[in-house]
Amino acid sequence: MRSYHEPVLLTSAIEGLKVSPGGRYVDATFGGGGHSELILKSLGQGKLIAFDQDKDAQANVPDDNRVIFLNQNFRYLKNFLKLYAELPVDGILADLGVSSHQFDEPLRGFSTRHNGPLDMRMSREASFSAKEIVNEYEAEKLADIFFQYGELRNAKKIAALIEKHRNEQSFKTTMQLTEALKNLAPRGKENKFFAQVFQALRIEDNQELEALKDFLQQSAEVLRPGGRLVVISYHSLEDRLVKHFMRSGNFRDEIEKDFFGNPLTPLVPIGKTIMPEPQEQEKNSRARSARLRIAEKRE
Repeated sequence: MRSYHEPVLLTSAIEGLKVSPGGRYVDATFGGGGHSELILKSLGQGKLIAFDQDKDAQANVPDDNRVIFLNQNFRYLKNFLKLYAELPVDGILADLGVSSHQFDEPLRGFSTRHNGPLDMRMSREASFSAKEIVNEYEAEKLADIFFQYGELRNAKKIAALIEKHRNEQSFKTTMQLTEALKNLAPRGKENKFFAQVFQALRIEDNQELEALKDFLQQSAEVLRPGGRLVVISYHSLEDRLVKHFMRSGNFRDEIEKDFFGNPLTPLVPIGKTIMPEPQEQEKNSRARSARLRIAEKRE
């Protein structure tokens, strides 16, 4: 499991869930099963429902009759919990982003470190990939993606250069893309630049922010009163959505109140944002940008 994915903030995340031995819990991003493994140690006769849209994760599912594994996107959380009669739940955990396995597998096309196909699909069943985005999107739409999802100030230049190159030859591999854009990468910050380019394409390809919004809204609905939601995010776009929803119940971060001035928010944030200790960041580079937030369903 650890070779597949090294879980970030593992102990803090499970402590945040407050696992009850007879409870019902959701691991919305199963991956290598590291978080699930620790949940199961505290679970007793309870139930764990695990989601992961990547079929590769299924190889890590333990032979345990307390586990229901669903090869599905967590944006369908409510529908599948209802289908399996597992409502309400006592806690939900989501470790967002890309797994170490997906980054390390060249054929998945997620990493700038390897040459591979321009893919970036979290679910291999999806018909649309980063290749279609790069080769078929109009330059204006590409620029919007790089600006919004990659937070790149030179987004228009990136889009224009992609359009120029693809008119001569379509993009098929990650190396073709990085080679075409290398002159736009700031000197000394090349790795960060390409990470932002790839992040933007990945978010668009998998509709990650829309899926996260669906997941957060449904989480508030399926949790029992007093149940916990624990989310680990890795970039500001994700973290902002999580923070706003936990605090206000919407993504505008506007707290609505009833006639008596009581906040109409489904969740109550618990404690402060948790970040990895320096030792964990040193051991696991992916942990450097991690942010863990915890909220509880109102009684």
